[in-house]
Amino acid sequence: MAETVWVFVGDKGPFPSAVFSSREKAEAWIAAHALSGTLTRYPIDQSVYDWAIAQGFFVPKGDRHAAATFIQNFSSAHQEHYHYQDGKN
Repeated sequence: MAETVWVFVGDKGPFPSAVFSSREKAEAWIAAHALSGTLTRYPIDQSVYDWAIAQGFFVPKGDRHAAATFIQNFSSAHQEHYHYQDGKN
């Protein structure tokens, strides 16, 4: 992955609560506050939709996969991510 950031979304949180430049910084913050949630690595200046296509993880098929409603909600299980419970991975 090119330049990336790490995004933390707390359990049941609809929006990210923090963005970090490194996994180490994110994990230190998560541990310090005993947080539960998911930490995911995101590309900078590229959507996950475009990244997944470029990496060969997703191949759009048909008009449905080109629709705004599909692209704006797209996520990929191929993104590096970690789950935390009470600050522990």
